[in-house]
Amino acid sequence: MKELTNKQSQVLQFICSCIELNSCPPTVREIASHFHVTPRAVQIHLEALRKKGFLANADKRSRSLRVLSPAADSGFIPPAVRQIPLLGTVAAGLPLLSEENYEGYINLPDSYIKSGKTYFALTVRGNSMIDAGILDGDTAIIEQSSTAENGQIVVAVLEDAITLKRFFRESARIRLHPENPVFNDIYCQNVRIVGILSCILRTY
Repeated sequence: MKELTNKQSQVLQFICSCIELNSCPPTVREIASHFHVTPRAVQIHLEALRKKGFLANADKRSRSLRVLSPAADSGFIPPAVRQIPLLGTVAAGLPLLSEENYEGYINLPDSYIKSGKTYFALTVRGNSMIDAGILDGDTAIIEQSSTAENGQIVVAVLEDAITLKRFFRESARIRLHPENPVFNDIYCQNVRIVGILSCILRTY
């Protein structure tokens, strides 16, 4: 196998990460969106990876990419994986009571998270954040933080309830804004921020 270029290695690592997370490879458009390039540019990288023996020959089906075992001397380093604790359910509708019970771990490639930060995962329930691309059943990866900037999507605790909303600090109150016109803003004086949304995982 021939040595990979830096960009080819990044594309291959992204494909491996998606397979690790979602049990299926990404589409060409998803790769293009991740790297901010055109689908045609992605096809060129994929063809190079096939010629170098890292990807199997493609068929015409979506999500048909298949990674072949790279040679030890190829220069490709598989993505490192960190275990993120899964801690119950977060509401993306009206606040939903959560005991933040331990439910296991999620394997997350290091490329998805920042060095030196602590993360946890919550399962989203409800559709109040649908216009932000967050759907019922998604897994939210949360960077632990007790503070947030205006406009960030946060996990907020209100009394014994926990919710995922966009955060705004106003002159005399906190506003938690849903990304769905069906839902109303939540106004409160006292709210505890426990984390900031880092990314969303979704399986099909």
